[in-house]
Amino acid sequence: MVAKMPFWKRLRLTLEMIKFEHSVFALPFALTGALLAFRENHLPPRVLPEKLLWIVVAMVGARSAAMAFNRILDAGIDSRNPRTRLRHIPAGILSTGFAWGFVTVSALVFLLAARALNPLCLKLAPVALGLVFFYSYTKRFTSFSHLILGLSLGVAPAAAWIGVTGSLDPRILWLTAAVTFWTAGFDVIYSCQDYEFDRSAGLFSLPRQFGIAGALWIARLFHIAMIGCLIALAVSFQLGWLSLTGIGAVVLLLLYEHSLVKANDLSRVNAAFFTVNGYVSVLFFLFWAADIYFLGLRA
Repeated sequence: MVAKMPFWKRLRLTLEMIKFEHSVFALPFALTGALLAFRENHLPPRVLPEKLLWIVVAMVGARSAAMAFNRILDAGIDSRNPRTRLRHIPAGILSTGFAWGFVTVSALVFLLAARALNPLCLKLAPVALGLVFFYSYTKRFTSFSHLILGLSLGVAPAAAWIGVTGSLDPRILWLTAAVTFWTAGFDVIYSCQDYEFDRSAGLFSLPRQFGIAGALWIARLFHIAMIGCLIALAVSFQLGWLSLTGIGAVVLLLLYEHSLVKANDLSRVNAAFFTVNGYVSVLFFLFWAADIYFLGLRA
């Protein structure tokens, strides 16, 4: 039945499976890294659109490959978890073969975009793919898989900087750290839903190790660390009041996110995970892009 399904329908279902729209989570931070690179290196504005286009293509390709790979690898686990047993592969809606084809094409798109950016990007591209694929194994042996997921997204701003300049400025690593802690924090919150299943299945997570209440406190600490890294980033690049206002908006959104989730009430986890974090990344980018533009790119 799956084999007879039209190609475009299977592609649509695959994009649905990997939650393609959630590419917005890390993409604004990558674009922020690119804009900072343009500002700091005084590059001509005429090259900006092409660079940003290839960075977007690279981000979407890498994330799509990583998410589809994760769904393939976790299909057996997902089939036993009441929360995930209706995902496309364990439910038989999509075949593993089609998903592998999607991973391959997405990875090739990522490599093509890396090649279009510069030689260093192409050399580092396999390392980046290795990192995002490696994350899918980590829940099998470490409770700190959340931080590895965070790093998988956190490398995006540094990669965007390299894509623009062909080199790396250590200051952009503050943004890598910020995205790492931000992602780890919301992933801890999301994984609280699987506390009982992780215990029974022998999987590793911070909720399983410290309990739901303890894990939520760790998520708060991760997000406090994120704010500290963003402040350090703004100071290191000598940004202005717009960037600080953006950080303030992030603080308010994170406070709201944590108010939605209690150790004895996880009913609003999806709102905390999907909706609030989308606003975090987009609002952050809007404020920082405005600051970067007014302080440097326009001049």
